[in-house]
Amino acid sequence: MIIASQKSVREIADNLTKHKRISVAGCGTCVAVCFAGGERESEILASALRMFFKLKSRKVEIRQQTVKRQCEWEFIEELKENIDWADIVVSTACGIGVQAVQKKYLPKRVLPGLNTSFMGMPTSPGVWKERCLGCGDCVLDETGGICPIARCAKNLLNGPCGGSQNGKCEISKDIDCAWQEIYDRLKVLGLLDSMNEIALPKNWSTSRDGGPRRIVREDVNT
Repeated sequence: MIIASQKSVREIADNLTKHKRISVAGCGTCVAVCFAGGERESEILASALRMFFKLKSRKVEIRQQTVKRQCEWEFIEELKENIDWADIVVSTACGIGVQAVQKKYLPKRVLPGLNTSFMGMPTSPGVWKERCLGCGDCVLDETGGICPIARCAKNLLNGPCGGSQNGKCEISKDIDCAWQEIYDRLKVLGLLDSMNEIALPKNWSTSRDGGPRRIVREDVNT
């Protein structure tokens, strides 16, 4: 799941000073689950912006609308009426959604209302932790289902490093050592012997060095 957090109202408002009609577009999937940009959060943002501008004695009109996903054209189409009406758009989707809406509705300007952080999972109420970097060369089969790229501060494929102490990362005592967790997981799975094998350098060509990535499923790309 993509995790994001909302920008401050002031930061968003600073980019709206010349506009009188503002559309706040929410996204009902990932950012709704992490309580950052779903219907409830985008409505709160719209209300906060109304209050902000009222205190500044500025007259603005703000409409709010949430669609299921802003990363798919069929759902973005539902935003058309409000976006056509507006001078500017504030999207509370992740960075992918912002880019999609901007492309669809040029030359209307679309601003991000969130800071997109990482791909992760909820570990307790209101807490999300990074679990995947989307590197395109998954090694979870070798590490007991624990990603050393996302969860080790040094992205080590052979660990732990010398800085690991008592199961904690040298970066902070609040951070568990990913390789300690990998060791513990492999022990439960009866695969500890696999740690004797030296992992080869990672194939980073599947990550970002080749430019924006693209996946094509030939069986559905008709």
